[in-house]
Amino acid sequence: MPMEITVTRRLACRAATVFPLALGLMLAQPALSLAQTTAGPASATITPPAAPVAATPAPTPSAPATALPAITGMTATAATPDAAAVPSDLSVKALIGHADRIVKGVLLLLFLASVLTWTMLLGKGIELWTACRGITRGLRLAESDAPDTASLPRPLLLMRHAVKAELAASEGTAVTGTKDRLDSRLRRLEMRLARRIQRGTGILATIGAVSPFIGLFGTVWGIMNSFVGIAKLHTTNLAVVAPGIAEALLATAAGLVAAIPAVVIYNIFARWVGAYRHGLGDLGEIVLRHTGRKLDRGTALPARPRPMAAE
Repeated sequence: MPMEITVTRRLACRAATVFPLALGLMLAQPALSLAQTTAGPASATITPPAAPVAATPAPTPSAPATALPAITGMTATAATPDAAAVPSDLSVKALIGHADRIVKGVLLLLFLASVLTWTMLLGKGIELWTACRGITRGLRLAESDAPDTASLPRPLLLMRHAVKAELAASEGTAVTGTKDRLDSRLRRLEMRLARRIQRGTGILATIGAVSPFIGLFGTVWGIMNSFVGIAKLHTTNLAVVAPGIAEALLATAAGLVAAIPAVVIYNIFARWVGAYRHGLGDLGEIVLRHTGRKLDRGTALPARPRPMAAE
């Protein structure tokens, strides 16, 4: 009996030793299989790469290649404007010829204004120059109390005629009232003569003030037409843009050409008119002074003169 117990204990000890070992082998077997599978390609023999094989050229076709048809509108010069549409002559005459109708009308109007300005310089200038010389000569003759003759300057003759007419109308009245009426009559005559000599100079002021704006209108219109042309040609090439802008700026230049001489001539005429008005005032004072002396002496002639127009 004791011997059987001993054998049983030994078998139990061996089973306790073998069973864990078998269980460990069973658990480790999948890991070993995975390791062998992973290491298999790495241990494979690496074969050297094959030598490159030279590619044989493709056989050349015997028939010539057919050229592709050109696509209309896709050539290299499609964006280039037509040379005939770009004016080659950029002179003033050519720019006026290529200008728009409105711009041509503006240029014509400014040309007429310029012609009128230079005509006024000749016509009105001669009139003012002659009138100023007449006033200077009349002052000298009035100071010397020269007798009435046909050679006297017209302003002096008109003033003496007005004095005689007033003396004839005031015959038998007080001397003080007669002097006041003479002064009033001479002042009215001076105003009429000054308005007459100043007539027409306002046109120069109008031309000088309006011409730049008329030229600016032509410029704006011309630039608008240039932008329309650029949009039609689909290009911003300077050779296409420059002629239209030059035509537009020509209107501004014409406006300045018409305005600058008009302003200068108007200022010259204004000085001459001012000198003429002052001369008339001095001439009236001299005539009134001489007439007052004659009235005080009682030697003034009350004879009724022949009517004489101031205009």
